[in-house]
Amino acid sequence: MQESPTRDVNVVSADPLITPVELIAQMPLGTDAERTVLEGREQIRRVLSGEDERMLMVVGPCSIHDEKAATEYAGRLLELRKELEDRLLIVMRVYFEKPRTTVGWKGLIYDPELNDTFDIDEGLRKARRLMRAIAEMGVFTGTEFLDPIVPQYLADLVCWSTIGARTTESQTHRQMASGLSMPVGFKNGTDGSAQIAVDAMISAKSAHAFLGIDHQGQTAVISTRGNPDGHLVLRGGREGPNFGAESIADALRLLKDANVRSELLVDCSHGNSNKDHSRQQIAFKDVIAQRVGGNENIIGCMLESNLKPGAQKLNGGDLSTLEYGVSVTDACIGWDETEQLLRWAHAQADSAVLAAD
Repeated sequence: MQESPTRDVNVVSADPLITPVELIAQMPLGTDAERTVLEGREQIRRVLSGEDERMLMVVGPCSIHDEKAATEYAGRLLELRKELEDRLLIVMRVYFEKPRTTVGWKGLIYDPELNDTFDIDEGLRKARRLMRAIAEMGVFTGTEFLDPIVPQYLADLVCWSTIGARTTESQTHRQMASGLSMPVGFKNGTDGSAQIAVDAMISAKSAHAFLGIDHQGQTAVISTRGNPDGHLVLRGGREGPNFGAESIADALRLLKDANVRSELLVDCSHGNSNKDHSRQQIAFKDVIAQRVGGNENIIGCMLESNLKPGAQKLNGGDLSTLEYGVSVTDACIGWDETEQLLRWAHAQADSAVLAAD
């Protein structure tokens, strides 16, 4: 293209990227992985519809930065899921994109070497390879979609997805969600308002036509039929937590008034823990008590969890200094506490069922 003083003034380069169809051909879904994804999506839909009375638990690292640690976590979670699956439907957080308030590490897809080299082509390869491996293990996966191009590369491996607090109000993300093949949770806004997410649910269940790319990487008009499986995720906000009974009742009124799905999930991290990972258990136990106490609109919880508790800095890309199994973004609870909380939730649900019988 001929150079112009009016175009690309601040663009340094535009490098070709592997197309979705090329990446999928190199790392095809496979029968076992496909079975896992389809089973996970169907089970989640049944929980949302009330056909399945189990509680949905979406747990795992704030973000994935180490494939080995993520695979180990997935193996542990799979064993726990099998043991507790009569009362809990457990899905692993496998998050590769991190929205930033200002700047910072944006996730494995964008900077897979964790050193500001931004090899996005390699990041997409790592993400798909890991997602496929986890699905082949039989683990159900959940992720946040931030860039609207990424689903073309990864969505066939995802059982549950979310649109984050910073992007729930975005028309682009609502349109994208309308075409996604799995249930989508919309988080309330960073101010704590659930109305933004309710509006997103209305938009995403409608048909849309918008600009995007097809599997060949060609710019295309994407036409969707709408996603019927959108739901609210409460994550607190600047004004504080919103996991309490009064806040949930307020959210349910908004959902009812809008005539959208009334089932909701509670994220026990972020504003609901005041960004203190040690306080996730407070929100978690409160929400489980509400559910066991009879509020069936609460379908479950999210926990940010890793092999080890806390968080660490990237230290300018010196990976040798990183502690194995510790988050490099938001602080997480460790595996021991994760297992304890999930077992506790299972026992509470089991007691409630026995009491009802």
